[in-house]
Amino acid sequence: MSSSHSSEKHGSGYIITLSLAALGVVYGDIGTSPLYALRECFHGHYGIAPSPENVLGVLSLIVWALIIVVSIKYLIFIVRADNRGEGGILALMALASPATEPKPRSRKWLLALTGIFGAALLYGDGMITPAISVLSAVEGLKVATPLFEPYVKPITIVILIGLFAVQSRGTASVGAVFGPVTMIWFLTLALLGVMHIMEHPTVFAAINPMYGARFFMANGWHGFLILGSVFLVVTGGEALYADMGHFGVRPIRLAWFTIVLPALMLNYFGQGALLIADPSAAENPFFRMAPTWALYPLVVLSTMATVIASQALISGAFSLTRQAVQLGYMPRVKIEHTSSREIGQIYIPAVNRALMFACIGLVLGFGSSSALAAAYGISVTGTMMITTMLFYVVTRERWKWSRPAALALAAVFLAVDIAFFGANVVKIVQGGWFPLVVAAAIFTLMTTWKSGRRVLAKRLKESTLPIESFLSDSRVASLARVPGTAIFMFGSKGTPPALLHNIKHNKVLHRQNVLLTVQTEEVPHVTEEERITVSDIGHDFWRIVLRYGFMEDPDIPAALRKVQTAGLSLKHMETTYFLGREVLIATKKPGMAIWRERLFAWMSQNSRSATSFFQLPPNRVVELGTQVEI
Repeated sequence: MSSSHSSEKHGSGYIITLSLAALGVVYGDIGTSPLYALRECFHGHYGIAPSPENVLGVLSLIVWALIIVVSIKYLIFIVRADNRGEGGILALMALASPATEPKPRSRKWLLALTGIFGAALLYGDGMITPAISVLSAVEGLKVATPLFEPYVKPITIVILIGLFAVQSRGTASVGAVFGPVTMIWFLTLALLGVMHIMEHPTVFAAINPMYGARFFMANGWHGFLILGSVFLVVTGGEALYADMGHFGVRPIRLAWFTIVLPALMLNYFGQGALLIADPSAAENPFFRMAPTWALYPLVVLSTMATVIASQALISGAFSLTRQAVQLGYMPRVKIEHTSSREIGQIYIPAVNRALMFACIGLVLGFGSSSALAAAYGISVTGTMMITTMLFYVVTRERWKWSRPAALALAAVFLAVDIAFFGANVVKIVQGGWFPLVVAAAIFTLMTTWKSGRRVLAKRLKESTLPIESFLSDSRVASLARVPGTAIFMFGSKGTPPALLHNIKHNKVLHRQNVLLTVQTEEVPHVTEEERITVSDIGHDFWRIVLRYGFMEDPDIPAALRKVQTAGLSLKHMETTYFLGREVLIATKKPGMAIWRERLFAWMSQNSRSATSFFQLPPNRVVELGTQVEI
């Protein structure tokens, strides 16, 4: 049962505990935005003069961005689109296009492509967030003294290496301090803000949206470009939705409206008050808010907060990868569980290494958080637009809203998304190209794998003998039988090639034979009642179908131990698993471009073995190879 359902059954104390835990995991990213967001509005590449009118205008845009994008769009509407308690763009994609509902294939493929590209964009976000967050925190040392300037990048890289090095140990041990440290962080944000608001309480006038409208009228195109920096205040919105399954909707909403939103508002208003009093503080308004004696403790606290924020994005990348693997958009990878109690706490070495090298490369290549801010935003705005589009499909087809109502709501959200996206598009030359290149590469890999698996299944089906024809063959009945059970894993209903190869080479059948198919459903979790289907197809042959959700890791031996069917006895030490191992040969047959076929063959060759992925006992597995032209 997902947290979003189970949390409803507990008292207020449990809800409060979950809300505190959600602070670090869910709001770590958006909570560290004050480190650089307002600075980029007035001191970044497109920075505008910090006059009182401009300060109030930008503050107004920030306030209403937080209200419209996070409070209304995500926390009131998007979180309602949960896929059995789970959130995130792949869960939303599965919800918008369930396999059980008939749709034109072209439309289902279009919805899938949209969701896949949104997921690919999130990987770019996962690379930039740790780099920009930690770098912006360490840059606070330069405010204390310029002597630290040469050491900012080395210190940042050391922290990032340490962060990725501890991933294999899991977040269970450090997760306990996430909530309290982040609570201290948000209280510090609020306190720093109040200190300066008391000197210029007039900043509260920015709550009036007319200040934002006047800002656009006064600054025109330049004012529109500032939206690209304003967007930095809401970059954690998509992560909020993706982490919904860990805590449930109520704790996430409670944490936002009682702690996170007030603290962020106070801090941004405080930075605005400081800029009105001292425009030169635009170079780094966050750290300039602190008294001199508090600078070093604030740098330490900021670094801790950014590490926590980075942890949330790294864990999100692990979770997203597992969903993609289970839904058939990525090859099998090694997934390690770092907690015996929390199924969501996983570690994927390949993803961890890729993120670490990307983060270090970003720090060395861009050099400063201001330069990285130019690369930040375009991937998240793209994902947010795709989320709005998929949400519209859900409102129409799952919730049965009227077209005018669904269009009206989606149009409001999409107008905001497009405005932010347009303001970030101009950053492509300054660095926005990076997440787009990353997204394009991952999108190519994901679509190639999905298409390649479909072409491979078609080729295998073309050469597969119907199981009815196989069983009715008189030569099969005359084969010698050996003790034990043979389990042949195969994705379709035909005769597994491994079964035919076994007969060809060994000239025998086992006493019991099981044709096993593993299916991943487009839901996060499958109930135990839905997990197993067993059917007797005659001649001591059985067909078993195992079903898993895209948030579950298949454990075939564990599932088969629960099979209780008359006439079928599955004993672990008397069972042999026969797997087919295809050697793929790229050809000019209709299917995919030759370069994609070669890419697919390479991905298949380097994917995790089926033995390991399905948790089969290695000493009970026999692999029989075959060549397949794709």
